[in-house]
This record gives sequence, structure tokens and C-alpha cells, in this order.
Amino acid sequence: MVMEKILVEGIVQGVGFRPYVYRLANQMKIKGYVKNLGNIVEIVIDSNFENFKERLVNELPSIADINTIKTFNISDRHFDDFKIIKSSDSSIGNSTIPPDVAICGECLKEIRDCYNRRYKYPFNACTECGPRFSIIDNAPYDRINTSMNKFPLCDDCLDEYENSDDRRYHGEAICCNNCGPEISIYSKSKKINVGNPIKKAVEELGKGKIVAIKGIGGTHLAVNAYDDKAINKLRERLNRPNQAFAVMSRDLETVKQYAIMNESEKDIILSRQRPIVILNKKKNNDFPDCLTPGLHNIGVMLPYSPIHYLLFDESNIDTYIMTSANIPGEPMIIENKDIINLEMADYSLIHNREIINRCDDSVVRFRNDELSFIRRSRGYAPMPYKISEKYNINDFNVLALGPELDVTFSIATENLIYPSQHIGNTNNLKTLNFLKSAINNLENILKIDSYDLIVSDKHPNFFTTKLAHQIAEKYDYEFLEIQHHHAHAASLLNDNDLDEAVIIASDGVGYGDDKNIWGGEILYSDVKSYKRLASLEPQLMPGGDISTQYPVRMLASILSKQYNKEELEKILKNDYVDLFKYGSEEIDVILSQLENNFNMNITTSTGRVLDSISVGLGICSERTYEGECSMKLESVAYGAKGELDIPFTIENNQLNTSSIVKDAINLFHKGESKREIAAASQKSLAEGLAELAIRNAKNVDTIGVTGGVFYNEAISKYIRDYVLDNSYNFIQHKNTCAGDGSISLGQAIIAKTKKE
Repeated sequence: MVMEKILVEGIVQGVGFRPYVYRLANQMKIKGYVKNLGNIVEIVIDSNFENFKERLVNELPSIADINTIKTFNISDRHFDDFKIIKSSDSSIGNSTIPPDVAICGECLKEIRDCYNRRYKYPFNACTECGPRFSIIDNAPYDRINTSMNKFPLCDDCLDEYENSDDRRYHGEAICCNNCGPEISIYSKSKKINVGNPIKKAVEELGKGKIVAIKGIGGTHLAVNAYDDKAINKLRERLNRPNQAFAVMSRDLETVKQYAIMNESEKDIILSRQRPIVILNKKKNNDFPDCLTPGLHNIGVMLPYSPIHYLLFDESNIDTYIMTSANIPGEPMIIENKDIINLEMADYSLIHNREIINRCDDSVVRFRNDELSFIRRSRGYAPMPYKISEKYNINDFNVLALGPELDVTFSIATENLIYPSQHIGNTNNLKTLNFLKSAINNLENILKIDSYDLIVSDKHPNFFTTKLAHQIAEKYDYEFLEIQHHHAHAASLLNDNDLDEAVIIASDGVGYGDDKNIWGGEILYSDVKSYKRLASLEPQLMPGGDISTQYPVRMLASILSKQYNKEELEKILKNDYVDLFKYGSEEIDVILSQLENNFNMNITTSTGRVLDSISVGLGICSERTYEGECSMKLESVAYGAKGELDIPFTIENNQLNTSSIVKDAINLFHKGESKREIAAASQKSLAEGLAELAIRNAKNVDTIGVTGGVFYNEAISKYIRDYVLDNSYNFIQHKNTCAGDGSISLGQAIIAKTKKE
């Protein structure tokens, strides 16, 4: 009698897949076994082959996903029953460790049931929910390879673990009050002995205190979202004067009181991934202005861990700020000793389960009625992307290190790319060290011990570029630099399963082939190559990067193309002198720099143009966080009726941005509505970029958009409508980040197609 061996690859670790196979086989009266082979699952069955495989695929656990199934006929072996047998020490195939997911309904019921032995237990989990990626340090996903290894199961939990009819059967993260992690609360470094630490934290939050809360993949700083004094205290301690805070609300009904949601937004906010979702605020809400200053939207998430739910169960406050606990520019804090000594917090609610892989909250937004990742992290990482079958890829391993801001890295092997969780800004040493440790952790999970190619951005001063050089030199790997916007384009093309497109790449900074700063580009791109076809008008940046922090300097530069020196001096000193850090003397220096072309960078960045309009309209004079001026411009424009029009002109295959900025400023000084001017400016810039793309789309019928500017809902819509009205196909990011979070993914795709 012939038997069949089935090798299953995909998200089949840590999702109750082996217990599922066990139950399915027993239902079908099949004998054999199932076991982990390090990175994949092996199943051997003695009968009913086709029906078993059909049901195997169609009745998967909710978190599981199958990438490939391979089957082999093997010689007959005798089995008395069907068993789950011990995992193999060796590894084959590609591992896909599932992400951390929100607590399931059954586990939530248990922590709220006073008759259940897990009543109010803050670490309840089963095969359907709970921590995965954040607690694993090796594959396969067995308890011994996780931080739960320090918590041996008690007799009751062991009974559940070994009971094939129990939903905790072989659930590696299961535990209870008798055997699992414990929670405690500290006032600075002093432990407070209370029976219910979560209730104590709630009491202090109600008094306006700041509480650090260690969760699944990291630590949040929490305050009452309705308490303006507490919020301002948090801003002062974080040195974060203007950046909006995300909030966590008790339930969907609470969110409906202050935010506008469509059905797609409701679905994602309720999803098991539980990302932060950017929603438009209702005009009448009870939050103080200091929560999201100058913005028309707010980042919202629902509880996803038992700790969060218990926090609300003990409280009459329905919404808390939940922001990452870290010193600005540094990684989120995860070590207990660091949390309890965190100067920014009054109290610390901690537990003794180790976080192996820190994982920030994911952030998403909808524009053009489609999901856009701003940050792809908790709930999604490290799930892989498939490389399109249209691309002729090479069978070797790639490590791609991304850009410098909003960094992720990616590991590519065979036809899969595994992007990391959000790493952050690697110009900070601690974040750079986090990047290095995260690479090691993902290598352990994926069983990757060498690379054929190391990839970086082309910018020579990025710390990721330097790290890529170091790794390549140390291990004698081949090294490849990839242009920033080509990487953007590749991730977009793969996301839409396309070979080629004309790409509008709009962002703040990308190192160009001419060694200038690109950021408003029209490219022809496939995954192997690209060609720059057109761009925004190049502009000078007086003093270089300082013009990004103080955009009035960019405004002066852009207007210098529209006015002579005397006219410009009058405008700047009459209307904008207070926005220059050193007043009229700084204006004189800048005018001299512009006249003599001294200490200048050259940029085609869309971000710099939007910032200039923002400061010119009196909206934002200093960037205190990334994208601030452009985001506030978008918020001012929100709700405009479209009563004004600002024309655009194209000269020498460049969009004249100086004239757009000049027209916006003139309308403002004439007393026209700031909201209408902001909207008209965005529309003119967007439609100008779209027209520039159309004029260069020879023999290509698809135009796509990529780069951080396309988190702007209005600009995305203007371009989409203009492209479609001119009978071209339009594409945008769907499952990847428009911003720099998917640069490493694009780098890896290009690398897999480049090497011969």
C-alpha cells in the first residue's frame, strides 16, 4: 500500500496548524503523523489523499495560510493512529512565523468571567490568538524556542495542551495565573505591593499621571486622552511639542463618537492585526486641541492584548493616549530595568515575559478607498511577500537594508521576501544597533546563514549604506546600491503584479543619479531598470538640510525665481521676518547666498514645495516632526469647496513649481480663503505631476504613484482622477508602504532580478 507525504509551507507555525491537522485526520479516520521540520510541516497519511488535501486547504485555522504544498508517494509504513510527533532539529524550506494578533473572543470572555480560572489574567492566549513573533527566537515555533520557555505549564494547562479537543492543544503561548508571567506596578524604581496592579495603574491615570505599560511587542506611554494638562506634561517630557498622539479607545462605539469611519475602515480597525488607523475627526469631539494639533485626523486603535482590555474594564475613561515609550529617535524600550527607570513616566506597569522581537504598532490609512500602510509592523511582520511570477528571479539570498528614515530591512530567499518590523531612524546609534540585532533575530528564525548579495540605498552618507558596505566586506559578499525611487517603484510594481509603468515618485529626499536631492520625479520603471523622464523644477536649498526644518528658507529660494532681489527682500521682511530664526539679518544672508549660489543643495522634492506653501500661508513655520508642514497643509485644505484655481505650467519637461508657490502667496495676501488656497495649491501640483507623467507615457498605459507624498489623500485623488480621465490605468500601493517602509522590499526585488 502506498502512503503519501505532504510538505506544507506558509504560515503553519504557531497558529494551531498541527492540532488542526490532527483533528482533521481523526475526523477522516486517517492514520499517520504530523510534525514540524524546522521551517515547514510534514504530514504523512495512509488514505483518502485528495479529499484530505482539499479539506486541508479549505478549512484552515483563521491565522494560518499555505504558500505551497508538495506531495510525495512513499512506501507503506504501519501506524495505529494519527499523532503529533516531536519537531525535527533540522530545517528545510522557508519558515513563516505568524505575527502577533489580537486576543480572540473566547479568551476575552474568559478574562471577564469571574467563574473562569483565567479571570482577569492579563496573558491569556490560545492557538487562535496572542503573541507569536515578539516572543520567538528560533524556529520551529515550539515553546522551547520562545520566551514562554521560562514558564513551565502547570497541571491544568498541561491537560489543555495535551487534549486534542481543546483549543489550547499544542498552543505554545498558553498559561494561567499558576504558571504564566506576572504583572506588577512600580513608582519609578519602587515596586508597589497591590493585589491588582492594573487597577492601580487606572487610578493613577485618572489622576493625570503618565503610566508606562509593557505590552506584547513593546511599551506604551499612556495618559487620559481628555486631560489637556496630562497631555501637555507628556509633550514636555517627550520633547514632542506638536506631533499628534495616537489613541486607544474602549470599543468601536466610542470611536464613532469622535471619528468618521467607512466600512473598510471599520473592518481594519476591528481586524485581528489591530493597527492604528488614521481617521478623519468629527468637528464636535471632546478631545483637547493639544491631542492632535493642527490636524483634521487622528490615529485610532482598539485594544488588542488582555492587558489593554483589563485596563478599560477597570476604568471609566474610554480613550487613552497610547504612544511608543522611547526617547525621541531611539527604539521603543522593552527591558524592565529601563521601563521602571523611565523618566518620562510616573508609574510603570510591567511583566516578566521577555520581548525578544520588539514590534511597534502598525499604522494604516485609506486613500482612494484603498488601504495604505504608513508603518507595517505589529500584526503583519514578518509575513512575507511573494515576488511576482512575471519576474525572472535568481535563486539566492539577499539582505536589503533600506534607506535611513523609517527603516525596515528585508531578507529575500527563493521567491519570498521577508520585510522586518519597523526599525526607525538609523541615524541614531541605538536604533542602528536595534537594526543589527533584528537582522540576527530574523536570520535565526529563517535559518539564513549567508547571503549572495547585500543591498543598500545609493546615498553615501546613510548609516544603512555604510552598514551594508561593512557586512559585504566582512563576509566577502557582493554589494549593490539601488536608487531610492527605483526601489519605491519596484515595490509598487510587485504590489500590483506589473512588469512596467510610468511612475510618479514624490517624497522628501532621495539621492539622485546627478548627486542632487530628488523627490518629484517621473520615471519609466520596470523591476530591472529605470529612466528619469521628467521632474519638478529644481530648487535651491539655502544652507542645505536646515531648509527642511525652517521651510521659510525654501520659500525665499523658490520666490527668488519670481521676484528680483529688492522685491523679494520687501516681501520677506514685511510678511515673514518673524519666521526667520535670526530675523532680518538672516534674510540678508539668505539673499546673498541665493545671489552667489553659496552653500546650496539642489532639490526637486515635492515635500519641499508643499512645505513652502504651508509656511507661505502661515500654517506651519517649523518642522518639529517628519512631514509636519505638509500634513498641516493637507488638514487646512480638508473640506475646501474648490472655489479657487491655480494654473500650472510645464517648461522643458519640468513642472514650474515657483509659479504655483507665487500664485498661492499672492492669493493669500489678497485675502482669499486659506483653506481654498491650500486645496488649489495641492490640486495644481498634483495635476501638474499627472500631466507631466502623461506627456512622457509613450507606449505605456499605466501610471503609478509612490513616495511619502501619497499618504496625502487629496493629492492621491487628484492624480488618480486626472490619470483616469485621460484614459490611463492608475496604480497605487495596496499591501506595501508608499513611504520609505517598503524601500528595502523594492531593493530586494530589484536585487533578485539583477544578478546574472
